[in-house]
Amino acid sequence: MTQLTPAAVILEDVQLQLGTQTFRFDCRIPDRKITALTGPSGSGKSTLLNLVAGFETPQAGRVIVSGQDVGRLHPSARPVSLVFQDNNLFSHLDLFTNVGLGIDPALRLDAAGREAVSAALARVGLGGFERRLPPTLSGGERQRAAFARALVRHRPLLLLDEPFAALDHDLRDTMVALLLDLHQETQNTVLIVSHDPAEVRDLADHVLVIAKGHVAASLDTSEFFEQYP
Repeated sequence: MTQLTPAAVILEDVQLQLGTQTFRFDCRIPDRKITALTGPSGSGKSTLLNLVAGFETPQAGRVIVSGQDVGRLHPSARPVSLVFQDNNLFSHLDLFTNVGLGIDPALRLDAAGREAVSAALARVGLGGFERRLPPTLSGGERQRAAFARALVRHRPLLLLDEPFAALDHDLRDTMVALLLDLHQETQNTVLIVSHDPAEVRDLADHVLVIAKGHVAASLDTSEFFEQYP
């Protein structure tokens, strides 16, 4: 196994029982890299992501993010931003408000905060869309807005749960390119759940293979495709 130091995320003998399924994760996620979580449906990819995000609490073991044990912290207190497949935008709120919630859930934005929202929207190609409602946008535009909200949070760890699965091929390629550009700019750590080998090849520096509730392999992307052609 490739030695991964330093690590942005460490799951140290983390254990969780959900119904009849047992999950045991022991792994390191490299700092400032893009790591893909891949494996069969139901194997535990989203569960691992939820443990890091704080939507699941381990029954044993430690979740360490940026050197801090976050296992008992509320999701909002963790140094994490999330982008989901359904983009998780509020349909009755305009894009400015949706993105501004990433800075302050109470929307108490000063001039710098308002400028940051507009700048983030412009960075993802949605300049001038501040007053648009999510239902009036395409799938790709809504996903761009979700990326803008993640940008304004300035968190060192970005978690993505199959964010491009509902997009057509051309939109997927556009969003992959945008994610790579944003990663290059911010030098953040990215953890993305993906079933798509092409997406893994295009995006990831590192791959965690999840099988039957545990990490079956931790590999550089080139090693992954040699072992899982």
